[in-house]
Amino acid sequence: MDPITASALAALAGSLGGEAGRQTWQGLTALLRRQFRRGPAEGAAADGLPGISTGEAEAAALEHAPDDPGRAQALATALGVRAALDAEFGELLQEWWSRAQAAPGDAVHNTISGGTFNGPTLQGRDLTFTVNHAPGATPGA
Repeated sequence: MDPITASALAALAGSLGGEAGRQTWQGLTALLRRQFRRGPAEGAAADGLPGISTGEAEAAALEHAPDDPGRAQALATALGVRAALDAEFGELLQEWWSRAQAAPGDAVHNTISGGTFNGPTLQGRDLTFTVNHAPGATPGA
């Protein structure tokens, strides 16, 4: 499995304002909760492995401070350790990561082309304007 980088997790946590970012983050947190709902053994973490983080606390911390690189690194480390120790979690995490990378973002893309413009422009979600000039016309005139 390719490691999930701290910068990718920070970017994801920072994109929670958009629907795609929210859904992707919810997928990760659901995975973390699902994997670690097994009953705790005495003196062990919720997953039965002593001292191994579930990743839930790190995800919550990063969600509250997505610009904190330390929190992003802590979550990346927790995910990597869990994936290395729990093959089923590793497979599910890889599936989640593949879907997360393929998901469309909430970025807005505006393109205005075809000449020089002197005046107001309209910006909106995913708009493209192309101006076709009449033959012999001077662009921007």
